[in-house]
Amino acid sequence: MQITLEIPDEMLQGKGLNEGEWLQEIAIALFQKELITLARASRIARMHQMDFQKLIASRGICIHYDVEEFEQDIRHLEERGWL
Repeated sequence: MQITLEIPDEMLQGKGLNEGEWLQEIAIALFQKELITLARASRIARMHQMDFQKLIASRGICIHYDVEEFEQDIRHLEERGWL
């Protein structure tokens, strides 16, 4: 399997990427290829899930949300007594 990283030009101008930025780019690429979930991608990127969503939205990447993730969200809401 080959994965291509699409890194915005402004991130490469003037300096290289730091470790955190590389992890974010790897997480974005894996998520975009639907190889990992949003939750897993945010953990790889070492970001809060909402911050990761904002990052991918800024890149024009749509969030794929499947039935399994929906059911997981329902379970979490039920466990917290919010549903």
